[in-house]
Amino acid sequence: MSRNTMTFFRAPVAAVTNLTPSFRRFTFRDDKLGSYGDPGFDQRVKVMFPTATAPIDSMPTGDDWYDRWREMPELARPVMRTYTTRAVRNAQNEVDIDMVAHDVIGPASAWIAGAQVGDEVLILAPTVEHRGVNFGIDFVPPARTDAILLAGDETAAPAIARILEQLPHDARGVVVLEVPHAEDIAYLPEHPGFELVTAAREGEQHRHDHLISAVTEIAHRLAPEGVGAEVEEIDVDTDILWEVPRTAKGGAALKRAPLYAWLAGEASAIKALRRHLVGDVGVDRRAVAFMGYWRLGRSEN
Repeated sequence: MSRNTMTFFRAPVAAVTNLTPSFRRFTFRDDKLGSYGDPGFDQRVKVMFPTATAPIDSMPTGDDWYDRWREMPELARPVMRTYTTRAVRNAQNEVDIDMVAHDVIGPASAWIAGAQVGDEVLILAPTVEHRGVNFGIDFVPPARTDAILLAGDETAAPAIARILEQLPHDARGVVVLEVPHAEDIAYLPEHPGFELVTAAREGEQHRHDHLISAVTEIAHRLAPEGVGAEVEEIDVDTDILWEVPRTAKGGAALKRAPLYAWLAGEASAIKALRRHLVGDVGVDRRAVAFMGYWRLGRSEN
């Protein structure tokens, strides 16, 4: 995400809506949100949450904000997490961001559990004036593809929902989603060209079972037979698994592919799927976006 294309927005909570047991929608409203940009698809934004030792007013907001933020003492450093813009209503000065509500394991989940109307966060997001390549968008398929595979856990659901809403009606593919509760499945919108292969976990001991088994089966169905490629192994305990194929101009790496896969969620599961799709099935790695952005049991920026 290029720093010079983003702006910090002070965002007060105007409404909190429980969509399902796991998905909570925060509607933010402020006059300055009228210039909040909406490039579409899975646009990543950063949300800064206040804590007792790090209010949002302490967040550096100049061009060198990231370096200054990293230099701050840990307890004084505002908590920053990554989310997807769910909806923007510029005329109403409103922005929706859907967040996963779960057991409190860190400052972000604590804020989600207790936030009320009037509470504030900072959001680092594009503005309506920005035009051109935006590296906060990771859904970058080829201009032509026969099928699209969207797969992830509950943390990926808001991005998947946004992608489904914006794809043309003639797009074809499959969504694989694993969620904590059966009621959470209703969160996804329908798309006439997509099959929804969804399931709820039966306890944490079954985490990733549906995601890995369903993607494995569907990949063999959608992908043409190929020779697997050697995959560079990544230690997800120390490194970030994030690979989004692009050209130098920021577009898709290929003009055409029989299958484009977008996979996001807990790092160990995404690592396994990355290895299977590229190494076993032989999907061209330039046609697969992998984003393993969190680790089970770990609170991270």
